[in-house]
Amino acid sequence: MGTRVAVNQVLRLAVRNATISTLCPRQFGRYYPQSRWYCSFTNQATQHSQDLNPPSGIPVTELSLRSFIDMGFTESQAEQIYESLANVRKGDSAKHILPTLTALFVLGLNPSSVKKCLEKCPELYTIKEAQLQQRISNLRKIGLVEGSLQRVVAHYPRILTVPSKRVKNVVMFLKEKCLFTSQQVTDIIRDCPAVVLENLDQLEYKFQYVYFRMGVKQAEMVKCRLFRYSLDEIRCRHTFLERRGLYETPDKKGQTTIINPNLDSVLNVDQDTFLAHVAQTSAEEYDVFKRLAAREWQEGELQQGRTEPDSDDEDDDDDDDDDREAKSGYGKRRKK
Repeated sequence: MGTRVAVNQVLRLAVRNATISTLCPRQFGRYYPQSRWYCSFTNQATQHSQDLNPPSGIPVTELSLRSFIDMGFTESQAEQIYESLANVRKGDSAKHILPTLTALFVLGLNPSSVKKCLEKCPELYTIKEAQLQQRISNLRKIGLVEGSLQRVVAHYPRILTVPSKRVKNVVMFLKEKCLFTSQQVTDIIRDCPAVVLENLDQLEYKFQYVYFRMGVKQAEMVKCRLFRYSLDEIRCRHTFLERRGLYETPDKKGQTTIINPNLDSVLNVDQDTFLAHVAQTSAEEYDVFKRLAAREWQEGELQQGRTEPDSDDEDDDDDDDDDREAKSGYGKRRKK
């Protein structure tokens, strides 16, 4: 009920502001085809446009504290959001505030979730309306269904600041270079959304390390949510086990002389559990190893010149649906 009230109030403000130009019923259906609010939006948008008749040339550009309360926020939440918008309201980004709120509410998030999203990622206020809608639509296209999409956005709202072209490039990379299936890629984006911001060279190195050095296949990587962990975290635990004789790199036939612990028991446990049940050693010994290993790897990377600056910057104006452009961008960014 809270979400419905919020949507209704935002719609009224949107029509008065005339800032959500593309959220007419037809285009709304294009960007949010599966939204449960689509039908009510179509009727309400038409009714509000007929009933509300503000003086011409005088758009309502200021969101009051009361307007946030009417959206469903508590007084405390409304005050915090209103204060956080102090700098935004003074700049050119002010016109994006209402479209951003509209998109999040129409997506199905409740006021508390919307507030948390904006706290985690205030950059959402600065995104153009068309780009925000396009990015949500693109996430649906890669397989994030209702429920999963809302959880991803609530957990990692920064994903809406990433250009669609960049997301498509990462999806293409995971399919073509790492040979994940379409469903596996969807699961990766759902469980590890931050992967869309990783440097592709480093992402490839991480995959190859786990696939070849550790002998882990794609299905197990997805199951244990591999891409939530940094290369250093993975390599540190694996190498520690390897040097203690508790892990072996499989031969060409995939065989080992010992039974390696599965990836889940290596990564998806806290350090105390890892040391007690897998490495079977003390925290002091592991701490010494980590310090020595970090120095060793840093020196090795400098000598090999493997460490490079992240050159995966994307032009925010390149949000579009053209897959050929996405492929072209992928080709240009990959380094030989």
